[in-house]
Amino acid sequence: MKRRRLYSRETTEAAQLLGAQVALARRERRWSARELAERAGITQATLRKVERGDPTVTLGVAFEVATLVGVPLFHEDRTRLSLDLDRTRGRVAVLPQRVRIRTDGAKDDF
Repeated sequence: MKRRRLYSRETTEAAQLLGAQVALARRERRWSARELAERAGITQATLRKVERGDPTVTLGVAFEVATLVGVPLFHEDRTRLSLDLDRTRGRVAVLPQRVRIRTDGAKDDF
C-alpha cells in the first residue's frame, strides 16, 4: 500500500493558489482543458490535478502549464526571474558545498 504524503498548510495553499490562477487564466484565454493539456503535453487528468492544486503534480508540469497560460512565476517581469536566479547562484557558489554536523565533543546523552 502506498503511503500518503502529508503537506504543510502553506504548501497546500500555494499549490491551490497556483492551480486557481491557471484555471482562471485558461478560461480568460477561452482555452478548453483539452487544448491546454495538448499544448503542455499532458493528459486532461493531470491538468485537472494542476488546476485543483494537487501537490503531487511535478513542479515542472505545474510551472509549464502556468507559463503557457501566462501566470507569472515569482515576478511579473520575466527578466527579474533571470536576475534573481543569477544572484542566488552566485550566493550558493560562495558557500561550502557540504554541510557537516558539528561535533563539539563527545555525545554521551544516551
